[in-house]
Amino acid sequence: MPLALLALAIGAFGIGTTEFVIMGLLPEVASDYGVSIPTAGYLVTGYALGVMFGAPLMTVLGTRVPRKRMLMLLMGLFIVGNLLSAFAPAFSVMLIGRVVASLAHGAFFGIGSVVAAGLVAPDKKAGAIAMMFTGLTVANVVGVPLGTLIGQSVGWRVTFAVVAALGVVGLAGIAKLVPDVPRVEGVRLRHEMAAFKNAQVLLAMAMTVLGFGGVFAAITYIAPMMTQVAGFADGSVTWLLVLFGLGMVGGNLVGGRFADRALMPMLYIALGALSVVLALFTLTAHDKIASAVTIFLIGALGFATVPPLQKRVLDHAHGAPTLASAVNIGAFNLGNALSAWLGGVVIAAGFGYTAPNWVGAVLAVSALLLAVVSAALERRASAPGAVVAGSVPAERRSVVVHH
Repeated sequence: MPLALLALAIGAFGIGTTEFVIMGLLPEVASDYGVSIPTAGYLVTGYALGVMFGAPLMTVLGTRVPRKRMLMLLMGLFIVGNLLSAFAPAFSVMLIGRVVASLAHGAFFGIGSVVAAGLVAPDKKAGAIAMMFTGLTVANVVGVPLGTLIGQSVGWRVTFAVVAALGVVGLAGIAKLVPDVPRVEGVRLRHEMAAFKNAQVLLAMAMTVLGFGGVFAAITYIAPMMTQVAGFADGSVTWLLVLFGLGMVGGNLVGGRFADRALMPMLYIALGALSVVLALFTLTAHDKIASAVTIFLIGALGFATVPPLQKRVLDHAHGAPTLASAVNIGAFNLGNALSAWLGGVVIAAGFGYTAPNWVGAVLAVSALLLAVVSAALERRASAPGAVVAGSVPAERRSVVVHH
């Protein structure tokens, strides 16, 4: 794997840290600004919305910019946003800083996925994408707990200043290690938009929303579930999230490795197993050891779907993959928001803190069904003379059949 992937992984580490560390610092931020915890929660919501809308916006703005330069500009935006958060004199300014930082998120991973895939041989593309995403998964194991500790010990502003410094390291690494990739000539916004006429691209994005949504249906409410149902102390939640992060790291690497060999079987196994594990979590949540093992498995199986789904979008958006790749990153955040809302609905309805696990299981099963449909359409499209309605023209379509 080329060193350029390390630079991309460092950028991903910083982005992953700033996305999730705020969840552990909400009490401190709320106290400093004199706002309620729910109001401080807008810092999480604002970031998620920024990713969803920023991914296509920043990618479109960057269609005329070479990919390396665009990655550097995005890291610069990330640094500015985190510095603004670190020195914000008022809550509204910090919220703006969070949104500014989030605008870099989706486009960085979208463009970064395209660059990472282009750095290696065709049979190693998913592994290269997984290597970049390792930065995001490691952030949940190291960056978030460490950032939370720093914020609680010496102040939350220091945490965001450190994250901004990580952005500087990532920017320097990209400038030094990522090769100058020529801008793809002849690709305009209409070409990028054409990818969304491909049913396979849309199905992959829907699988992203539902599959990873299944993960966050459970993990969003992990704190009350583990303290009220499993009987863990409040301080144990941080280490349970570290365990979840370790699962994410392992699942990401395994998913990248096997997606290059057999993409669709990898998706079947990961989504099927995730459905079962989430359903079982309603039972294992009552036992400390069993719940800890289950949390690790949810992280592993959930993130095992990320490299294959991202690669599938790239495969079927062949010729103009950048916007589709970035929008797929936004789809992860859409899944997070949707599942967190649905989980809150079932809890509010009186079904208990384990009820979101059933929501997650249903979402994961739905993603699995879409994977089966996607594969069936792909087999039909590969038949001689077959034409699939809604797909991009043949000269712009790359159909990959995985066995």
